[in-house]
Amino acid sequence: MSAETYRDAWGIPHLRADSPDELARAQGRVTARDRAWQLEAERHRAQGTSAAFLGPEALSWDRLARRARLADTARRCFTALEEKDPETAAWVRAYVHGVNEGLALHRGGDGPGHGGSPGHGGGPGDRGGSHPRDGSHPRDGSPHRDDPRHPPAPEFARAALAPGRWEPWTPLAVWLATHILFAGFPAKLWREHITASLGPDAVALFAADGPGTTGSNGWLLSGERTTTGHALIAGDPHRWIEDPGVYQQVHLSCPEFDVVGLAVPGVPGVAHFGHTGTVAWAITNAMSDYQDLYHERLRRTGAGVEALGPDGTWRRAARHTETIRVAGEGTVEVEVIETDRGPVIAGGPEGLDDGTPAALSLRYPPRVTSDLGFGALLPLLRARTVADVDRALDAWAEPVNVVQAADSEGGLLHRVAGRVPVRAEANCLRPVPAWEPGHEWTGWHTPPRAGLADGTAVMANQRGLATPLGAEFAAPHRADRIAALLAGRRRWSAADLSAIHTDTHLGSAGPLLDHLTALTGLDPEATDLRDRVLAWDRRMDARSTGAAAYAAVRAAVVRRLAAHPVLAPASVAPAYPEVLQPWLALVPRVAYALEHLLRADDLYGIDRAAVVRAALEEVAARPPAGPWGDTHRLTPWRALPDPAAPADAPALSGDHDCVLCTSSVPGLTDRAARGPAARYVWDLADRGNSRWVVPHGASGTPGSPHHRDQQPLWLAGELVPVITDFDRLTHTHTHTQTQTHTHTSTEETDA
Repeated sequence: MSAETYRDAWGIPHLRADSPDELARAQGRVTARDRAWQLEAERHRAQGTSAAFLGPEALSWDRLARRARLADTARRCFTALEEKDPETAAWVRAYVHGVNEGLALHRGGDGPGHGGSPGHGGGPGDRGGSHPRDGSHPRDGSPHRDDPRHPPAPEFARAALAPGRWEPWTPLAVWLATHILFAGFPAKLWREHITASLGPDAVALFAADGPGTTGSNGWLLSGERTTTGHALIAGDPHRWIEDPGVYQQVHLSCPEFDVVGLAVPGVPGVAHFGHTGTVAWAITNAMSDYQDLYHERLRRTGAGVEALGPDGTWRRAARHTETIRVAGEGTVEVEVIETDRGPVIAGGPEGLDDGTPAALSLRYPPRVTSDLGFGALLPLLRARTVADVDRALDAWAEPVNVVQAADSEGGLLHRVAGRVPVRAEANCLRPVPAWEPGHEWTGWHTPPRAGLADGTAVMANQRGLATPLGAEFAAPHRADRIAALLAGRRRWSAADLSAIHTDTHLGSAGPLLDHLTALTGLDPEATDLRDRVLAWDRRMDARSTGAAAYAAVRAAVVRRLAAHPVLAPASVAPAYPEVLQPWLALVPRVAYALEHLLRADDLYGIDRAAVVRAALEEVAARPPAGPWGDTHRLTPWRALPDPAAPADAPALSGDHDCVLCTSSVPGLTDRAARGPAARYVWDLADRGNSRWVVPHGASGTPGSPHHRDQQPLWLAGELVPVITDFDRLTHTHTHTQTQTHTHTSTEETDA
């Protein structure tokens, strides 16, 4: 058996193999070659062992990963996958085999490096194998690690870490860790907190796309709305902008299928965004609520811990302790408790850290069903029609997505995919008491479906198709703007759609502008600033001084509202774990709900006109000296600081409620850590007319020529051609595998 690796001009891997399993192995190998540090950082996060090399700042996440039992859930799901779907389990194993082969390039051979298990800490055990700086050769015949085409990941040396070994269940753990906060269950803590602070009416006032929630834009045009008569699908997933990026452009080809798409590094196949040549699909976050929080009453007994159930009886809870190694600070013990509802993620029998008598358990579908939805991945790759995609997505579990798909025969699909439990409405809004009946899960919702209106479907996390499944959705501004732009032209081509990706009109500016219009009796400086803001075209362009002035006034209004004595009770967050605190911070909540707070009939007696006046005068005294892009700059998240990162972060256009959704936190910072993690246009007339781009590049290794080569295009709103003709690609490696009844050997050679 053999597999071949090709690259295009942007370093994007194109893989061709004899079978799906060998292709998965090649995908794992090339991902480890391109994204070794990223893979290891994600593996450690999934296991709750990242503090062993990242230090105390990672401890809160590690505690959550351990207490939520992410790794154990992934193991359970993989065991169930082996029983129910052995073909997919073998395919995942092949990917893991490839990852381990590729990681050997970064540790000098397939040595004894291994990952610390959640029950046994981690850290030193992950330093097995040769050190990345020892200059030794991999044992599998691969190119030397110092080959300039494949530079070693420098983060390993900086962290004094060598790659560990992946287990068959590790991709499932990575997927689970990536998405455990995706549905934003901590927002239930916010709703409980704001209700206790300001009363139940405050929940609606502060309802908005929260600070930890991720979203996306997506739109589908049927053939009647395109220049070719075939459908187009386009959009961009909004996530934390990480370096390396959260999506990996890849082309996977074998006799059974030929697919291009955006993969999640560490997970085989193409889950969220793909094009098989005859059918294409894409997703947005459905904003569905499928995770529950329960207040638990726990007590210690001589035998362990008990939890009070809804039938009024105390039942034994599972309990054990785990050790987390923290770089520079020794070890920390974590008590892991699981009730009949789920794992306890905060508090315990003695309450929270501040003495509050509370414990919270988390109930989430994969923990209940032992199914993470990986059974959908191979059928998606094999899909030829929207009916095939539809059937594949019946096995999807989480995250819950709105899916748009189209095929070359004119088939269209617009549906929700994922598992949402049926339970009481209260469960969807706030933590509920575990000891009261009526909060049990009683089944699963049937995923909603919808047709297309005027040949289009638009989803940008607003209320719509998924409304019955959620509690809180994004404001409609992005969706409304996309729909309006699409309506402005009867027929579209693939090349036309990139203009929609980068639209900067800010639909949420109205309420603040209305308040500014109503102000009278201003001094000359404030009058001048007010007039400049009102003359602004409502576009958050990086070169716009009007956008900068508006943003400065907005930030001052947010700060002043958040500091108002009336809101003081909401400014002190409950003592939940640090990793959950972003959902409980008042300033981001005020920032993202600002248009509601300014438009409401009454805001607890706050004189909002006075607040806006004071904010305007504050900014007029020290107005911004330059355009919006001077302060609105890209700040990607990195597990380790990158000393090679440019000193000047690139300027960004866009804002939270623009189609070009580059989210900062007004009142705290103009820097953006969230935005389009990729952009794509899928053409069903000719896949070769499709386009895509990522924020950085195909390689996750600093020093690689493809580490940041797509960033100028991403910043300019341009897209890279999708190339699937292997004759137009550069052949870089051939990997061969020979097998006898007693021995398997592999060899990789350069082209």
